[in-house]
Amino acid sequence: VQLVESGGGLVQAGGSLRLSCAASGSTFSIRRMGWYRQAPGKQRELVAAITSGEGSTNYADSAKGRFTISRDNAKNTMYLQMNSLKPEDTAVYYCYARERIWPREYDYWGQGTQVTVSS
Repeated sequence: VQLVESGGGLVQAGGSLRLSCAASGSTFSIRRMGWYRQAPGKQRELVAAITSGEGSTNYADSAKGRFTISRDNAKNTMYLQMNSLKPEDTAVYYCYARERIWPREYDYWGQGTQVTVSS
C-alpha cells in the first residue's frame, strides 16, 4: 500500500483546509485509515480515523466539531476537512492505513503534509 497526501499549506486562523490521501496498491485489504499529526517537539497524535467497512469514525477531542474525515472508495482516497483552524493545529499531518492480511496487520504511512495556521 502506498499513501500520498496533499492539500497542506498556510492558512490564517479561522480558515479551512482539506487534506487528501490517495491510496494505491493492495487497497482492498485496508481495514482502517486515519490522520495523525505531529507538531515540533511533540509526539505524533491521532486526529481522526475511519473504518473501511461501515465507515465508522472517531476523532480526537481537539478535532471534534471542526474536522471531518471521509472517504471515497471509488477513488481510494480519504479526506480530512478542517474548519475553524487554530494556530495549535499547526503540524505535519500524516495519512495512515492499516492493512489486514489474516492473521497479520500491517501499518503504512504517507510522507506527511505541512499545515501551518497563522494567528
